[in-house]
Amino acid sequence: MLLSVRKRFWRDQRGVSAIEFAFIAPIMIAFYFGVGELTQTMMADRRASHVASAVGDLVTQSSQLTNAEISDIFAIAKTIMSPFPADSLGVRVISVSVDSKGAATVDWCEASSMTDLADGSSYTLPSGLVPNGQSIVVAESKYVYTSPFAKIFPNGITFNDKLYLKPRRSTKVMRTT
Repeated sequence: MLLSVRKRFWRDQRGVSAIEFAFIAPIMIAFYFGVGELTQTMMADRRASHVASAVGDLVTQSSQLTNAEISDIFAIAKTIMSPFPADSLGVRVISVSVDSKGAATVDWCEASSMTDLADGSSYTLPSGLVPNGQSIVVAESKYVYTSPFAKIFPNGITFNDKLYLKPRRSTKVMRTT
């Protein structure tokens, strides 16, 4: 009698699906949330890149910039990051001129939550980017994405982007107060 009960137990297939589901469900749930987190991370990276692009584009459309215009541009940068929090967003705009000898120097620099560069300091540009005697605008963005799942990325992921743009309406974008 005990032997027949044991044989019936081993041949019974009724609970196999539930057991398979119990093994597979945690993996599928983790995969689902992982894909969602990857999507959010990629969106944050794209927005940070778009910030550098938009800031550089706005600066190069002007022949001169005032303090109010710079403040507006930095406010626009924070708006672009929406719906992500903009408290870890850093933006920097640098006007760089290359003299007749090929030395690049900072004309002016404005930064929000990034290190400001001193006027007249030297700046390293990729070789051959700017011909001697011309200027360029460098737009940079830095964003630290913090995951809602802090166990996955406890320190966050930092996205950096740097764009080099030529002034459109003049040979150099001037900075006024």
